[in-house]
Amino acid sequence: MTTSPTVYQIYELESFTPDQFNQLARLMEELDPTLPLKESTLKELVESADNHLMVLRKDDKIIGCYTLCIFTSPTGRKASLEDVVISTEHRGEKLGDLLMEHVIRQLEQFSPIHLQLTSRSSRIAANHLYQKYFKSKETNVYVSDIN
Repeated sequence: MTTSPTVYQIYELESFTPDQFNQLARLMEELDPTLPLKESTLKELVESADNHLMVLRKDDKIIGCYTLCIFTSPTGRKASLEDVVISTEHRGEKLGDLLMEHVIRQLEQFSPIHLQLTSRSSRIAANHLYQKYFKSKETNVYVSDIN
């Protein structure tokens, strides 16, 4: 008896069902439990032409995702890679590599483009993954939440 290989799909989420929202909310909680996903935020994201929420699906379950934000500034076209996460139960399966390779292929359609991403230093596995694909840049990051 032979087993068929696991098939993963990566595609852009352009609308969502309540079940897909719940799956994404669980993923975002794994990324940062202090920032719960709001349905209104997800709706705004999937309706935006400049933001691309890419989901990694195994069977009918979303097990990973990333968001690619495309914008132009006076210094050129740029992309910000945000909220990259693989479900805890699927970590260690090289799915981060699958996502990063997809990001690179996706960005080729916007070339030339400068990609930037940040990652907390406590996310050791994620930082190791990013170092395989991207250069580190010495810079300061400043943040402010404007409410």
